[in-house]
Amino acid sequence: MNLPNKLTILRVCLIPVFLIFLLVPGIPAGKWIALFVFVIASLTDTLDGYIARRDNLITDFGKFMDPLADKLLVDSALIAFVGMGRIPSWIVIVIIAREFIISGFRLVASDNGVVIAASWWGKIKTIVQMIMVIVFIADFGGKVVSVIENVLLYAALILTVISLIDYIVKNKEVISDYK
Repeated sequence: MNLPNKLTILRVCLIPVFLIFLLVPGIPAGKWIALFVFVIASLTDTLDGYIARRDNLITDFGKFMDPLADKLLVDSALIAFVGMGRIPSWIVIVIIAREFIISGFRLVASDNGVVIAASWWGKIKTIVQMIMVIVFIADFGGKVVSVIENVLLYAALILTVISLIDYIVKNKEVISDYK
């Protein structure tokens, strides 16, 4: 278990901590602690990838778990925002459906001995989603912030669809070769 993989596992372990501070009423400064935990968890994504590439510690576990950890972190926040009435459920359903489809692709590929790493579109999508979540957690209010939240929300949605199409086009042989 190398350092990048430990950081990926840490990111998953921070999710319940983040959700407790975000969702449990009455915790003093809970929103700000949730924001801090989310930012730290998000930064582990950048850090684990940097260390893995720098030290040549790229593993199949990391290729599979790193994007899954990102999905769990972002999707848990999006689901919480639906419950809080901050984001329409249909957008979250589209985003999560994309994640299930890509995870299915990865499972089929792995049955064929192929590991599908995250694409650049997928990484950009994740970065925009993480920034969007940070802005939604901060919840500064006001018309300008509301516009920024909506721009980030729809940018994340559009990038989600683009990255799905990119995965399907680049990996269509995974499905066509599956027997």
